[in-house]
Amino acid sequence: MKVEIWSDIVCPFCYIGKRKFEKALQSFDAKDKVEVIWRSFQLDPGMKPVTGQTVHEYLGKRKGVTAAEGKQMNDSMAAMAKEVGLEYNFDKSIITNTLVAHRLLHFAKHKGVQNEMKERLFKAYYTEGKDTGDIETLVKLGEEAGLNAVEIREILKSDIYKEEVMQDQYKAQQVGVGGVPFFVFNDKYAVSGAQPTNVFAQVLDKVWQEEKPQVEVISEGGYCTPQGVCN
Repeated sequence: MKVEIWSDIVCPFCYIGKRKFEKALQSFDAKDKVEVIWRSFQLDPGMKPVTGQTVHEYLGKRKGVTAAEGKQMNDSMAAMAKEVGLEYNFDKSIITNTLVAHRLLHFAKHKGVQNEMKERLFKAYYTEGKDTGDIETLVKLGEEAGLNAVEIREILKSDIYKEEVMQDQYKAQQVGVGGVPFFVFNDKYAVSGAQPTNVFAQVLDKVWQEEKPQVEVISEGGYCTPQGVCN
């Protein structure tokens, strides 16, 4: 089973959605048959960092409200994150363009550690207040996820994987992604948003049942079981 997840590192619902999906996946009997692919989606692709701007000011400007109201929204989001075991420290968050981080995620996918890289980036941004737009910071985070520092630095100082990020965002338009997180199961079923864990569990079961070969018994005659019982 293939599950593609469109998300952005600076989307607070995306980290929450990741946790809820992971909880459903952990209880899924065929979890070892599920391939998870993280797809790039930039909420603000033209974003240019403003020195000294807080995440509350940034959100307020995006929503057309004051920084104080932006902080209230973020406080509510932090409380929601806490319910699934996540710690959001918005006062420490550093607003940045996420293109470079998305390119790093594509490199991590190539190396087979994309999920580990995604988790590390989320924690760095939301909990630790690290600058996820800074190349040297990303090099260190990538090393922690199991990547080679020299390779990371070489890739991020070039335009490698930029095209892959653009392709993901183009595909998002084709499948109707209006917001993130957005989960697509086997190119057939979609779940939009950080839905409750039971919703993800239901979709996983439904898709898995459709994947399994279905054998219809037309009629029954005499038969013997492996235990030596014949009927």
